Amino acid sequence: MPSIFTHIIEGRLPGHFVWKDAVCVAFLTIAPLKPGHTLVVPRQEVEAWTDLEPDALQHLTRVAQSIARALDRIYRPEKVGLTILGLEVPHVHLHVSCIWSPNDLDFGRADSKASQASLAEAAGKLRAALRELGHPEVADA
Repeated sequence: MPSIFTHIIEGRLPGHFVWKDAVCVAFLTIAPLKPGHTLVVPRQEVEAWTDLEPDALQHLTRVAQSIARALDRIYRPEKVGLTILGLEVPHVHLHVSCIWSPNDLDFGRADSKASQASLAEAAGKLRAALRELGHPEVADA
């Protein structure tokens, strides 16, 4: 059965995409820890990151790093965090989010009521920053 992320990738469910290439996509989560919180998701449905082909894992990490640099440019956080949990959706995804303290990575504090307008605004800023950093893989709005 396709995961919810597959439905988003294939356009059957909406998503605020910031990156698309042949291996993966990146879009904002609907329950962000902080503005700009992005998920990097392989197109291939793989449940555990440990089952990814090494080249695919390296690619996802490079994309996450590019997104982290763009988030840093926009929000100027103390750090940009990267986490791989995989408990909520059985499809590998890397969380890239701004952090100012360890509490900023507490998923119990995620904003489950983030507005579509705030997500769209953050996605627009992130796409612009990625373009400024020279990434042609930026998704269209």
